[in-house]
Amino acid sequence: MRECVALASSRFQPAERISLRMTAELENLVARVRACRICVENPAGKPLPHEPRPVLRPSSTARILIASQAPGTKVHLSGMPFTDASGDRLRSWLGVTSDEFYDIEKFAIVPMGFCFPGQDAKGGDLPPRRECAAAWRAPLMASMPRIDLVLTIGIYAQSWHMGAARRPSLTETVMDWRSIWENSIGPKVLPLPHPSWRNTGWLKKNPWFEMDLLPFLRSEIRYRLG
Repeated sequence: MRECVALASSRFQPAERISLRMTAELENLVARVRACRICVENPAGKPLPHEPRPVLRPSSTARILIASQAPGTKVHLSGMPFTDASGDRLRSWLGVTSDEFYDIEKFAIVPMGFCFPGQDAKGGDLPPRRECAAAWRAPLMASMPRIDLVLTIGIYAQSWHMGAARRPSLTETVMDWRSIWENSIGPKVLPLPHPSWRNTGWLKKNPWFEMDLLPFLRSEIRYRLG
């Protein structure tokens, strides 16, 4: 099986330390995810246009889960989530350093699709592969019992984690963040737009996001980091 770059990169944390943050059950589950080839051998639609390279960082000890969409081209190459401009913006939103963000004891990062899905005719990233969440998300969530804050980035994560609480559009969902927070059952949930540069226009049209939601988000993050 291909070595788990996203979990064992010494640039961020020694592999032996990371293993301490995963139970044997979770380690076994992640190994199965690493070996998964559903999107190539039994795809829901067109097969993945390249070899699978799952990128995820689950944790048995982290309290914060970043439920993102899917790796982009740079993350596909690096094998580490959010090693791009979107990651820089996301860390700014959270008010954390790179060291804090990549501390697997503090943050779990589990996207809806584990592999880069490819691009459409206009050069935009395709949606996350449906096979990943259907096969793996429920058991992964069950193996991360300490999660008490889920940051749902984009409509795919919001649909899975929020169900009927998600509004018809992403803007409506994020605007309703206070109600979603107050009515969360189990882990608290905060909906976020994707931190991509493509959403810069959205941020300018919705200044309340940076004025109201982000200070609250940073406070909750800092509370959990101690």
